[in-house]
Amino acid sequence: MIAFDTVTKEFQLDAQTTISPVKKVSLDIAEGEFIIIIGRSGSGKTTLLNLAAGMVKPTSGKVKMNNIDLSDMTDKQLSALRSRYLGFVFQFPSLLPALTVKENVALPAIFANHNGKKDANQRAAGLLETMGLSSKLNVFPKQLSAGEQKRVVIARSMINSPKVILADEPTSDLDTQTELDVMNLLKDINAKGVTFIVVTHSLQLVPYANRAFKMENGKLNEIEKAEKASMASRFSAS
Repeated sequence: MIAFDTVTKEFQLDAQTTISPVKKVSLDIAEGEFIIIIGRSGSGKTTLLNLAAGMVKPTSGKVKMNNIDLSDMTDKQLSALRSRYLGFVFQFPSLLPALTVKENVALPAIFANHNGKKDANQRAAGLLETMGLSSKLNVFPKQLSAGEQKRVVIARSMINSPKVILADEPTSDLDTQTELDVMNLLKDINAKGVTFIVVTHSLQLVPYANRAFKMENGKLNEIEKAEKASMASRFSAS
C-alpha cells in the first residue's frame, strides 16, 4: 500500500548547513497494518509522515502509494489523494474555535464536495456518536476536555472514509486512562481495515503495533518481536 524506497530528505538551512531528518529509509506497509514509529523530537519521524502524505518530496529515493510514485503527481492530484485516501490526526487538535464540534468534523467532507453539506453533517453526527460524543455535537471545542478533543479529531480524520490514517503523537498531553481509551479506539478503527502509521515518543504505545520501529538520527530500525513482547508484558503489569 505504501512503500519507502531508500528515501532521504534533506533541508538546506543556509549556504553552509544541510540537515537530513530522514536517511535512506526503506519500508513497505501493507493494507490493514498498524505501524508505530517511536523516536525523540528531531529524530525524523514527523518528516517521515509528511513524506508519506506527499507534503514534502524526497531528496532521493521514492515514496509510492499503490505503486504510484508521489513525486510524479501534480499538486492537484496530491490534494485529491489526501482528501479522499488519507486521514490525519495531528499532535495538536487544530479544531476551529468558531465552529461547533459537528461542523469541525464535517468540514473536510464539505471541502471534498462528496454529497453536499447535509450529508456531511449527517455523517459527522454518526461518527461523533460512535466516538461517544453524541451529546457534544453543537458545543464548541473550548468546551471539551483534551480527551474529547482528540476524539473529535479522530472523527474528523474518518469523515472521508480514508484507507490510511497518519497520526502524529495522537496521545500527547493525555492522562494514562485517556491514552488507553484513544489507542483502543484507533485499534477498533484499524480492525475495520484502515491502515495506521502512528509516530510517537511513547514506548507505552509499542504493544499496540503490528510492527514497531525506532527512528533515530534519520534511520529507521524495526523493533524485534522479543523486545516488543517484553514491552507489552512490562506495561500490562504496571
